[in-house]
Amino acid sequence: MQNLQYFFPANTSLDSPKTIRLLQGELTLFKRPKSHQWQCRFKLPNGEWHAASTATEDLDTAQTQAIAIYETVKIKISAGLAVVTKTFKQVALDEIANMAQALHNKTGKRTYRDYVFAINKYLIPFFGQYEIGQITNELLTDFESWRIAEMGRIPMASTKRNHASAYIRVINLARDRGYIAVNKAVPLLDSKGKKSQPRPAFSAEEIAELLSYTETWQKSSYTARTAMMRTLCSFYIEFLVNTGVRHGTEALPLRWKHLQWHWIGNKKYLRIWVSGKTGPRYLVAKNRVVKVLEEILKWQELPYSSLNAVIEAKVDQLIFRLPTGEQISNMENIFRNLMVRSNMRIDGGGQNRTLYSLRHTYATFALASGVDIHTLARQMGTSVGMIERHYSKLTPMMNAEKLA
Repeated sequence: MQNLQYFFPANTSLDSPKTIRLLQGELTLFKRPKSHQWQCRFKLPNGEWHAASTATEDLDTAQTQAIAIYETVKIKISAGLAVVTKTFKQVALDEIANMAQALHNKTGKRTYRDYVFAINKYLIPFFGQYEIGQITNELLTDFESWRIAEMGRIPMASTKRNHASAYIRVINLARDRGYIAVNKAVPLLDSKGKKSQPRPAFSAEEIAELLSYTETWQKSSYTARTAMMRTLCSFYIEFLVNTGVRHGTEALPLRWKHLQWHWIGNKKYLRIWVSGKTGPRYLVAKNRVVKVLEEILKWQELPYSSLNAVIEAKVDQLIFRLPTGEQISNMENIFRNLMVRSNMRIDGGGQNRTLYSLRHTYATFALASGVDIHTLARQMGTSVGMIERHYSKLTPMMNAEKLA
């Protein structure tokens, strides 16, 4: 073997070198702590270090293996091939960790949470097993079809832009780390989609009719369990339409200890601590929510005389659960049954109403009552831009008297 240079660390015997230089110092053999096998490393043209195991303890064999690894990498680079390949999932998980760290350091954008959701929910399940360099236009077309099947609808333009941005972050990280060949073009996701439509909501008259019907709906239950689930759903509906919280992610994890009184002079208002898609925040509930929560308290037979007593005790129990203590996970299905039975499933624009329609109803009512969009955005845990985008068309009609 030619061009060998040996370097002996202090307190190392001459017959057991720990670091060996080959090829005039361009290639280094070394051993990691507590490892008997030789490793090799060398610098790539882009300045990054490339390391690999020779998979042997024998020095002569390790030298041969190291030079073979070095020459193979040189051939790959000259042919425009990636030196190291990684699956989409491997790179995506690293990018998720990068965004999580940025959010923790308060240097990340609010959209990072949306990107993480998109990567975990859609991108990894579909692209996860493929190497980045194997992604083709045909594969992207398959993803488009698969996503529609998963979502049950054609995604809106905002959803497609979000997914495309998350996808690009993964591709860029792979390229930065050399997992994609320099001259390799990776096709990108389409970011154009169906334009957003006005979101389905309820009028004040429809909400009154819906809440009136829930009593009949509960009494028509076939079993005692069904009756309990429908009763809980009825409470849930009133809570959502009077707070504007996101159903599921923000509402279902709520506990009694998350409730507080907020005093202004001698008047008190119910303040609720929620944490969800856009991080934690306080919101002020409508006065009706106090009555709803006291009805839940009585229905669950908790040993407290009033909501005030529960708040003072900081009770660490879920609010939206059955009297048995069980929390149900299919609230959306129960609500869908109510929509069908009450003939309110479809709104005037032909769109299906869901539990999210109650959040949109809250926003519509708030704007109609004169709440400004900045206050509403903070209350609902969203951006002013989002409020403007989805509800700005409503404000001229709501203020017709002022404008006329």
